[in-house]
Amino acid sequence: MSVVTNTTTIGAIDAPSRRNTELALLGFAVVIPVFAYLNVGLALDGKVPSGMLGYGIGLGLLAGVAHLVVRKFAKYADPLLLPLATLLNGLGLVLIWRLDQSPRLVKRAEDLFGSYSPDAPKQLMYSAIGIALFVAVLLVLKDHRVLQRYTYISMAAALVLLILPMFFPAVNGAKIWISLGPFTIQPGEFAKIIIAIFFSGYLMVKRDALALASRRFMGLYLPRGRDLGPILAIWAVSILILVFETDLGTSLLFFGLFVIMLYVATERTSWIVFGLLLSAAGAVGVASFEPHVQSRVNAWLDPFSCYETDPSGACQQIADGLMSFGSGGTLGTGLGQGNSDLIGFAANADFILTTVGEELGLAGLMAFFLIYGLIVERGVRTALAARDPFGKLLAIGLSGAFAIQVFVVAGGVMGLIPLTGMTMPFVAYGGSSVLANWALIGILIRISDTARRPAPAPAPSPDAEMTQVVRP
Repeated sequence: MSVVTNTTTIGAIDAPSRRNTELALLGFAVVIPVFAYLNVGLALDGKVPSGMLGYGIGLGLLAGVAHLVVRKFAKYADPLLLPLATLLNGLGLVLIWRLDQSPRLVKRAEDLFGSYSPDAPKQLMYSAIGIALFVAVLLVLKDHRVLQRYTYISMAAALVLLILPMFFPAVNGAKIWISLGPFTIQPGEFAKIIIAIFFSGYLMVKRDALALASRRFMGLYLPRGRDLGPILAIWAVSILILVFETDLGTSLLFFGLFVIMLYVATERTSWIVFGLLLSAAGAVGVASFEPHVQSRVNAWLDPFSCYETDPSGACQQIADGLMSFGSGGTLGTGLGQGNSDLIGFAANADFILTTVGEELGLAGLMAFFLIYGLIVERGVRTALAARDPFGKLLAIGLSGAFAIQVFVVAGGVMGLIPLTGMTMPFVAYGGSSVLANWALIGILIRISDTARRPAPAPAPSPDAEMTQVVRP
């Protein structure tokens, strides 16, 4: 008689990495902007633009490097996040280059500054640095749970970044920039990521007290007085930012992000109600005495009534933006054939969506919003798949910050809410925005890789081993 013992091999459950899918999607994410570049060149000059080949090769190399790093160091990450971000970044470069070709903007710059420096090459440089930061995040951050150790350090760093602009001169009525030699940085773009890290670590520890220790009143769970402390502190900081820096966008982002994460952590609707009431009270209170906020509100209520009299130019920008959207109609005038450059230098920054709306129409605008929505959806899916509470909260926080920024910028340009000083992620001109959003995508990909990575198969117990008796 011989005895044969079959033991189970201990290893990881096999799962597809989806990297080939990501590579195929990246091909489309590079080809589509290249064709848009060609379309603009043919519309403006009737010939193929001379820089198209260099632009296509540059964008392709950047996307290829990012893909190789993801393939090597985040094998199981979500396959859509990198192609979607690359597509938005590439289309943003095309839109900025299209506005660089505007004779009106060139003449205005020469009249004001004596010369004109195109923004598209600088934006391409910022994109390269942003992808380098994306690569650094994946190389340095091996496990997103390490960030939980820096919960309170993140809070201090975020407050420093939010306070710094107070000591620098205002730009267009708002103190949102700091100057470092020849460079200017918008700290609020980086603060949103650091704040999300702090909120994730804090709420992971305090969520039970915030969710369970409450009293029911008129169908709502009212938190205890001492548990209201964090939300009141965050509300006060957001109001201080709005008062001293007149930065409506960062204030909305800061407070909205906390309320979203608080609701997700506790599942209590009462926090949403408190958040909306506090934000409404703060906004009305500040708008009653702060001139810059008042001018933004007046421009939002009726931009055409103050078109010629508003010294800040907000009424003229909003009115011109609304007319650009109206001129685009359903399908748009075609790339390179619109007049959104009439808005001025903000056309490639805060108001870059007006170029999309006029030249690509409602259909193109909805396509851009769909891409943004897909990035948010993949972030939320990553949060659902994450196996640790900190990863869940951080993924939903980063996705929520991204969604709030898109809503705040698009809502301000389209007249839904008062205009803010934030930029459209990946599309608008601005180095701080591009760098911060590539870092955000890098962290989401790291969380996604950890969440989707197959867990090792459990080791079999001795009793589970099958012993088979084989008779000769």
